[in-house]
Amino acid sequence: EVQLQASGGGLVQAGGSLRLSCAASGISLDDYAIGWFRQATGKEREGICAIDNSIGATYYLDSVKGRFTISRDNAKNTVYLQMNSLKPEDTAVYYCAADPLLTSRVDDDYYWGQGTQVTVSS
Repeated sequence: EVQLQASGGGLVQAGGSLRLSCAASGISLDDYAIGWFRQATGKEREGICAIDNSIGATYYLDSVKGRFTISRDNAKNTVYLQMNSLKPEDTAVYYCAADPLLTSRVDDDYYWGQGTQVTVSS
């Protein structure tokens, strides 16, 4: 059974930092591109960043560029999302997803983690 376990969310003040983790079991992340998505209350889920499984190329949504960093540790079968300079508008449930052909678009065929809540207070 494939599982993606997202963790690391919490409550933080504006300007603070959090690091999210996405630990995989049942698959080897070496073979997958990994993305982080988020869904704020009343809004659609959006892709905010991704990292490929070949050269480590990354993608960032403009609103998080320069503040968020995605990285992967294939030895630990884990992907991380370092979030700095957090803003209230970053408040959302954050999900990780995996697929060999993952893009920033939401796709039900991806493997999805269960989500972790990030709340940024002003």
